[in-house]
Amino acid sequence: MPKQKSHSGSKKRFWLTATGKVKRPHGGKNHKAETKNRKRKRNLRKNTLVSTTQESNVKAMIPYKD
Repeated sequence: MPKQKSHSGSKKRFWLTATGKVKRPHGGKNHKAETKNRKRKRNLRKNTLVSTTQESNVKAMIPYKD
């Protein structure tokens, strides 16, 4: 059976934690940033976890990422 291909965009956007959860960066930091307050932009810098409903979809896109 041939090797499974990884999704190129997902390789750059997602990574796995030691427990197997998927981390992702927040979106919405750049466009119309002048209307967002300082606290909101600061919190968007932090990473967050992918929701459990979407976790299996993301893991299927990055099969070889460890």
